[in-house]
Amino acid sequence: MLSYYLRFLSPLFCVVGFAALLWHSSSAEWIEPTHHVSLGQAHKGNLEVDTLLLDSYGKPTEKYRSFYLQARDILAGGAGEYITDASIIEAARRNGLALISGPMLGNLSDKGVSIWFRPVQGRGLVVRVVDSSGTERCFPVPPGKPGSDTRIRLTGLSPDTAYRYRLTGPSDSILGEGAFRTAPDLESTQALRIAFGADFHKVGLHNPNLFQQIRGREPLVMLLYGDLAADGRKGNFNMHRADYLLRDVSPAWSRFASRMPVYASWDDWDYFANDTSGVMGKMKESDRRELRSMWHEQWINPDSDPDKPGIYFSTRIGPVEIFMLDTRSCRVSEQRGQYGCYLGSQQQEWLKAGLRQSTAPFKIVSSGTMWSDYVSKAKDSWGTWDVKGREEIFSLIEEEGIGGVLLLSGDRHGARGFTLPRKSGFKLYEFNMGCLGGVKGPPGLLKDCPEQLFGYDGEGFVAFGEFTFDTAPADPTVIFRLIHETGEIMEEFQLNLSQLTP
Repeated sequence: MLSYYLRFLSPLFCVVGFAALLWHSSSAEWIEPTHHVSLGQAHKGNLEVDTLLLDSYGKPTEKYRSFYLQARDILAGGAGEYITDASIIEAARRNGLALISGPMLGNLSDKGVSIWFRPVQGRGLVVRVVDSSGTERCFPVPPGKPGSDTRIRLTGLSPDTAYRYRLTGPSDSILGEGAFRTAPDLESTQALRIAFGADFHKVGLHNPNLFQQIRGREPLVMLLYGDLAADGRKGNFNMHRADYLLRDVSPAWSRFASRMPVYASWDDWDYFANDTSGVMGKMKESDRRELRSMWHEQWINPDSDPDKPGIYFSTRIGPVEIFMLDTRSCRVSEQRGQYGCYLGSQQQEWLKAGLRQSTAPFKIVSSGTMWSDYVSKAKDSWGTWDVKGREEIFSLIEEEGIGGVLLLSGDRHGARGFTLPRKSGFKLYEFNMGCLGGVKGPPGLLKDCPEQLFGYDGEGFVAFGEFTFDTAPADPTVIFRLIHETGEIMEEFQLNLSQLTP
C-alpha cells in the first residue's frame, strides 16, 4: 500500500551442467519460521539463544550445525587464534567441511569482483569463472594457512555481464559456487538497482524469505549499514568472532552472499555494545584497533586497510557513488557536542572531498545512525553529537550544487522516510531502513512531523529498501521502493535528479 504521505512528493554466471544459480522471488517458496527470536534474546547471545537462531527456519545441514556448536564451544572456552586455531580446523575436518566460511562477494566493479572465504585446505585452490557463452577463466588462489581470511580479486571481466563461478580444490572438488553480474561501465545509461537496509540484529541473517525477495528483484549489490551479525560482545573478541561464524553457517545468508555482492558498515552493537562509540568506558585504544581489524577480516569492502582510522570507504557503481561512513569508531567522546567529534576530522574532510570530486550523477551516503533529529530526539546520532559538522556537510552540498545526494540511516528500528528541508527551500531526503530483522523500536509514524514521508513500526516488520537509477532521461531519475519480505511493495515514489540538486 502507498502511504498518504506521497501527496507531499512531486510525481515523482565452470562448466556445462551448472545448476541454475539465479532464481526469482516469483518461484521461491515461502518458508515458515519454526520459532521467533526476540531482540532481547538476540542481545543475550548465550548458547541457547544462538542455537535458536541457527535453527529458526529449520535446522541447517547437520555437518555445519555440528561444526558451529563445536567451534563456538572452543571459542567460548578461550581458544587463541580464531578459525586458524588447530582445534577449530580439526572440528571442521571432522565434520567434513571444505569451507568454514563463504564464499562471499563484494567490491564489485565493471571489470571484476572480490570473493572472500575461509578454506579448511589452504593450498591448490582455484576460482573458475564462466560467462554465458561458456568462456572460462581460472584464478589460482595463493596458498594460505588453513582457516585464514582469504580473498581473491577476479579481474579483466566484461562490464554488465552475468558470470557463474566455482571455488575448486585438489582434484577439482567443489568447495563453493555462486553467481554475479559485473557493474555497467560509467557511460552506460542502463537502469541499475541497489538494495539496502540495516538492523539484522543476527535474527534476520537466518531469514530465507527476505533474501529470496532481495535476490528475486535482481539488484546489482546490497548495502548493509549497522547492527548486522555481531551483537554487543563488549570486547570478548572470541565471542564476537563466534557471532560471525553463526552468520557464515546460516544457509540463508551463505546462499545470498555467494550470489549478491555486499558492502557493510557498522553501528553500536557491531562495535562494542549499545550506544558505544570511539574509546569510552572500559574500552581501550587497543580494543578499537582490534575491532576495526576484525571488521576488515569479516567483510570484503573496497578499502580493507587495517591501519586506516575507521572503516569508512567509497566506491563507484555505474552512475552511483557510494559513501559508507563510520559513525561509531571515529567519535571523540570527550568532545561530544563539538565540531568534528562525530566522524572525526579526517573522515569529515574525506567525505567533503569525496562529495566535491565525485562525477557520479547520484551519491548515496550511509550513516549507521540517523541524519535527522526526528526520532528519539537524536539521542545517539548527529543532532546530539555534531550539529556543526552535519551543517557543514549539508551546506557544502547546497553551496557547491552537489546533486543527487541520497541519505541512508539505520539504528532506529522500523522503516521511515523524511525530508530535511533547508532554508533555501531545497530538501534532502533520508531513508531510515532499520527493518532487516523485524525487531522492536520507536513508533514508525511520528506525531506532528510534516517532514515524514512514511513510517512503519519495526516489530515484526521485515523489509528492505531499493533504489532504481535511470540516467537515460534528460532529467535522470531514482525510484525508491520499500519492499516487504512477502514481496509486497509498501512504498514507491520517484525523484528526479533536478529535485535532488540545489
